[in-house]
Amino acid sequence: MSEQQPLVVKLGGTLLESDKALEALFSTLKAFVNESNRQLVLVHGGGVLVDNQLKAMGLTSTKKNGLRVTPFEQIPVIAGALAGTANKLLLAQAIAHEIPSVGLCLADGGLCRVSQLDPELGAVGQIEGGDATLVTSLLSGGFLPIVSSIGITFDGKLMNVNADQAATAIAEILDAELVMLSDVSGILDGKGQRIAHLTEADAFELMDKNIIKDGMAVKVKAALKATKTLGRPVAVGSWRYPEQLLSLLAGESEHGTRISH
Repeated sequence: MSEQQPLVVKLGGTLLESDKALEALFSTLKAFVNESNRQLVLVHGGGVLVDNQLKAMGLTSTKKNGLRVTPFEQIPVIAGALAGTANKLLLAQAIAHEIPSVGLCLADGGLCRVSQLDPELGAVGQIEGGDATLVTSLLSGGFLPIVSSIGITFDGKLMNVNADQAATAIAEILDAELVMLSDVSGILDGKGQRIAHLTEADAFELMDKNIIKDGMAVKVKAALKATKTLGRPVAVGSWRYPEQLLSLLAGESEHGTRISH
């Protein structure tokens, strides 16, 4: 990976449930920044926190094609879990590791333009890149932007945006490189084995066979979009092993899956 491009890191999965995992991740991120002098942007969801909060309130949640159906009456709860709790848990770890950071959502500074994706999904946002001025200013000032996947429409409605799609949009407007981190070691084939390199043709074949499906299909489609827009591969891997994460962030291919068109 070149030193010039910022690096957008999407965080997901059960990471936010474990203080130990968060501590290990931020130790690794700090070491990476110190060694590479790269500018980082973190983009996160927090589905596990959303599930827990909804359950605590006696509310249920369903998914359609890998996206969370978000009734408008639930969006205050979901926004609180993502832009509130999840964002500040990550900010707290950054502060504990002496990383100057700012917590944001997709609407801050007009970073991303969001509209309703599908009335059947409720308050779920379709995302496009917007204005990178605020984030580039923060990066230039030495800050780590930590961006939650809550967006706001032009008429002021809160929207829940898929975090993989959000990370892709932010990478596009920054012309950044993109790494997506989740619970799994990468994209897996029908036998549960990690795929080191995945092309668009192979990806759609695995989707047709229902091997890549639901949330992983959303992730792969977002990554494929980014590879076309950015003209460079996107890495998908796990946050679980800090020693592997350094090589993944550095663009080495022995860990995770590198997606290219």
